[in-house]
Amino acid sequence: MPERHADIVLVGILLATVAMVLNSFGALLQAEGARRATRARPAAIQPRYIAGVAVDFLAWGFAVLALRVLPVFAVQAIIGGTIALTAVFNARMLGVRLPVKTRVAVAVCMTGLVMVAASAGSHHPPVRTRGVDVILLVSLLLLAVAVLVLRQGKHSWPLALVAGLGFGGTALSVRAAHVQTGEGLNLVLLLGQPATYLVVGFWLVGMVGYTAALSRGDVGAVTAVFTVTEVLVPGMVGIQLLGDPVRPGWGWVLAVGLAAALAGTVVLAKSPPVRPPRVR
Repeated sequence: MPERHADIVLVGILLATVAMVLNSFGALLQAEGARRATRARPAAIQPRYIAGVAVDFLAWGFAVLALRVLPVFAVQAIIGGTIALTAVFNARMLGVRLPVKTRVAVAVCMTGLVMVAASAGSHHPPVRTRGVDVILLVSLLLLAVAVLVLRQGKHSWPLALVAGLGFGGTALSVRAAHVQTGEGLNLVLLLGQPATYLVVGFWLVGMVGYTAALSRGDVGAVTAVFTVTEVLVPGMVGIQLLGDPVRPGWGWVLAVGLAAALAGTVVLAKSPPVRPPRVR
């Protein structure tokens, strides 16, 4: 039984890693599409933006599968590797070298996220009551109002923050539906869970906020704020709301990992945008 559980955990880690890689490519494609947007041709009809959304949707599918076997904070922490991949790929596409400060910040942030993922426990969380669905619904409504208000402003980081909470909400909703239906995959029970339908609402809030943030700021800084918000906040909520397990004695590892991830994100968010070299 322990060996079987270990195999399941490894499969979950692999699925989350695939989601991480796909998220990075999706972010770069959407950023390029958002930059090319005009009033006549908004981001929603830009080919690269549409391709980025398709890649993101595929990544989300892998993340959903991972969430069936791993806690929210573990899956989201692995997906948090999008920060490093996006920064590195973006620099390579522009033909520039990342500043030392940025590379150190990426390393610190990634180390913190690995520590968060490593602190995940193995036992299945207890079944929770339907009060979870009410909390998720109220959170969705508040985020929807926030993204509509923030779209009127010029700053990218508040939108990236709300987008991270939105996509984090999809992970919580998926996990909540799974926890409340038990270990097995029962489609009838799954469709009977309100949390199943909240996934769509959280996803829409995340997409609107992320697209607006990319049109206002650098893809590296936006992705940093968005990704770590998506990892940290829903992960901690999952522990309190859904009973997602932390390994016994690993609470300090989780705390240090959170601090490191937040510190790295602050540096990345404040870093100047990466620009292509000037052609003389």
